[in-house]
Amino acid sequence: MKHLYLLILLLITLVSCKRDAKQDEGDVAYFGGEIINPSNNFVVLLKGNSVIDTLTLDPKNRFIYKVNELDSGLYTFSHGGEIQMVLLEPNDSIMFRLNTMEFDESLVFTGVGAKKNNYLINLYLDGEIEDKLVLGFSNLPPEEFEYKLDSLREFKLNNLREFTYKQGTSELFNHLAESNINYDYYLSKETYPFINYTKNERDNFKALPEGFYSYRKNIDYNDEDLLDYFPYSSFLKHHFENLALSEHFKHSNDSIFSKKSLDYSLIRLNLIDSLMTNENIKNSLLISATIEYISNNKDVDTYQSVLSSFLDKSSNTRHKEYVSKLVSALVLLKPGNPLPDVRIFDVENNELNLRFVLGNNPCVIFFWSQATMTHVEECHRKVEELKEKYPEITFIGINANNDDKNLWKRTLDKLHIDSAKEYILKKPQEARQTLAIFPISKVIILNNKGLIVNSHANMFSSNFEEELLGVINQ
Repeated sequence: MKHLYLLILLLITLVSCKRDAKQDEGDVAYFGGEIINPSNNFVVLLKGNSVIDTLTLDPKNRFIYKVNELDSGLYTFSHGGEIQMVLLEPNDSIMFRLNTMEFDESLVFTGVGAKKNNYLINLYLDGEIEDKLVLGFSNLPPEEFEYKLDSLREFKLNNLREFTYKQGTSELFNHLAESNINYDYYLSKETYPFINYTKNERDNFKALPEGFYSYRKNIDYNDEDLLDYFPYSSFLKHHFENLALSEHFKHSNDSIFSKKSLDYSLIRLNLIDSLMTNENIKNSLLISATIEYISNNKDVDTYQSVLSSFLDKSSNTRHKEYVSKLVSALVLLKPGNPLPDVRIFDVENNELNLRFVLGNNPCVIFFWSQATMTHVEECHRKVEELKEKYPEITFIGINANNDDKNLWKRTLDKLHIDSAKEYILKKPQEARQTLAIFPISKVIILNNKGLIVNSHANMFSSNFEEELLGVINQ
């Protein structure tokens, strides 16, 4: 019954539009859905980086949308900071239903074109389970690891062949589904030297049998159909990490993988630049590699080398501007500097300067977002533990990805979070840039004079409490 309203409404829409169908140009598809526990009243539909439309939910949290002049392929729909994909092809009329409390796990498609999308979402969810399985035998010798991985891949490919035979699926679907299976398989082999802890990465590379990476000759570095597909982009990211580390080992004495290595990071950028021709994929990989280096390396003085290499290779003006501002912000966040001016609101709607809520104690500022609710709960739980152990320290929580004060307050109430030291940014986008809030799990530690001790700490790291003791004893 939950889907009956949507399907009836869709049929009415189809009938009413039928008489005008001849006037429409290009292929058409219908896309709609119902959202339980919505975070807001709209869904954003995108193709690639382009927003197709913002779709408003009706009073029953439902919507239906007609996609004119359909460009067949993967589309992204976003709600409340969560995203997922849908494959739209001509004459599809696809409905989904999901609960935001379990976004991916609750997602179910119905209607014409639903079976292929349910297959793809199940591949995604099964992949999350299989990741744990693969992790479990990643410490096996390479031959045994490869045998188990090959068996898993062949099982999934056989299931796909059976599905495509019964359903008569399109070439595009077949390509996407097979690529999902293959690139997940390739990814597991690319990450094997990093996950196998029986030896260091250099020794793991030496122990790999001949032909372990023979699939690389089949890689299409510029597959337009997979441009926005997570299994493909995830594989490419780790693939270039692997290639760069192999090159780095050839002329260094390192034996272990370090994301802090400047030489490794510059090699990685050069490889991406030399092998990628599709500008969108290339630019995405370049900015990911650059920010990863910046996020893992506290030596601000080395940032300029990576920034210069990135600016020389990227063709995305927006990316260039973002990374340039990020580096400039991080220079200002060096240890010994005061916090920059950032405006915030408290739960009473008072506008304040972040500097003036620090007090006279050492301080830890942590950030959170409704887009990652698991992190919201984990970081607040961790903070409560730390408050008990270190009462000399003030802990300040900041909602960093939202300007909806009512949603922010509802979240605090829902999770029973003490609002006394919780704030929301006045201008989230601008403040995230100023405070270099990437990733969202970063933490800023300040001494009792309000000066920065570490602008890129992590409360879940093994040495975090040592840092706290250090700032207490200053």
